[in-house]
Amino acid sequence: MINIAVLGHGVVGSGVVEVLEKNSQSIGQKAGEQINLKYILDLRDFPESPYRDKFVKDFEIIANDPEIKVVVEVMGGVSPAFEFASRCLSSGKSIVTSNKELVAAKGDVLLALAKENNANFLFEASVAGGIPIIRPISQCLAANEVFEISGILNGTTNFILAKMIKDGMEFSEALSLAQQLGYAEKNPAADIEGHDACRKICILASLAFGYHVYPDEVYTEGITKITLEDVRCAELFGGAIKLIASVKRNNDGTVFIVTAPMIVSFDSQLAHIDGVYNAVLVRGDAIGDVVFSGRGAGKLPTASAVVGDVIDSVKHLKARKYLYWDKSKTGYVRDINEDIASFYVRAKASDSTKAIAGIKEIFGEVQIVLEENGEIVFKTSVNTVGETYENLKKLEQNGCEILSRIRFFDIGAEQ
Repeated sequence: MINIAVLGHGVVGSGVVEVLEKNSQSIGQKAGEQINLKYILDLRDFPESPYRDKFVKDFEIIANDPEIKVVVEVMGGVSPAFEFASRCLSSGKSIVTSNKELVAAKGDVLLALAKENNANFLFEASVAGGIPIIRPISQCLAANEVFEISGILNGTTNFILAKMIKDGMEFSEALSLAQQLGYAEKNPAADIEGHDACRKICILASLAFGYHVYPDEVYTEGITKITLEDVRCAELFGGAIKLIASVKRNNDGTVFIVTAPMIVSFDSQLAHIDGVYNAVLVRGDAIGDVVFSGRGAGKLPTASAVVGDVIDSVKHLKARKYLYWDKSKTGYVRDINEDIASFYVRAKASDSTKAIAGIKEIFGEVQIVLEENGEIVFKTSVNTVGETYENLKKLEQNGCEILSRIRFFDIGAEQ
């Protein structure tokens, strides 16, 4: 019998306990050992819980118990999760977590600790909840050279955008509905400003390409400025607006990484991922493009992935799983302004004829799809992001008001 502990009894933590207890017999068969939940750490009291005898409030009880072999961290945040995980790994206890903030900020340190102490640090649930993506990249697709990973990694923003696209809701109305349904937090900033998706693409980038990528190295833009007019204009280009997190490896070994709203062609599977669903597209040299999709969050889907890692940890108590990346290195993440892309631009001018002449003079070849009531909607040719931004400044200096600009999503060639 293997004893484990769970740190945190919130939404995910309570789901983990529920799955472990409900499916204990089949989980034990799959792990090859019966798994016993010995402790649940939480500062609150749960007198009505059927597991009330397992609750403790002092982490030291868990840290100093040699019988505990695997610890599930589902508290969230970096501190004290990092300190607790470090202590456990240093004493040879394996850590399983769903905490994307922790993995994105401290993954390199914790993986090194796991390696030094012949323990495991597993985090399948940290990126896409119940959708398997860590194992597929690290194991199933290991024979491939992965060039690019892109995806819809936040169900809240995808739900909001779907409501804007399908039902014509304003952003604020769709956000309010998401909060009512429990898809968005009372303070939704981490979701709607893109930080949640950014952390997740950092984890995937680190795993796929071997060097830690920190969230503050990633150009991140949320969906708060997206309007219904933008949604309608995206359709004119045959696409839908999605919050896309993307990383691609260049020929010189560096990477471009970005999280931002993008117009995704209806030809792409990602354009048709709606509601709270997530999707991750992996591009490899042997397999081509593979898409993993499903519900990216929720109590039981996330708990399912966490318990899957618990089973894996128990099966590898005496044989460490190889899951590792190195610390970040200078110049590894390139300035996003050096990347190439085309953009949708919606501008307004008092003299449309003059404005269009100026647009063509500044941008060269463009695709103009709408000229109405002083507004001009066009698509730029592919250029560096930095040069496109400079051209937009020139356009403003010529008297045009830039109402919005959104990048087009395209899985491009290596650079």
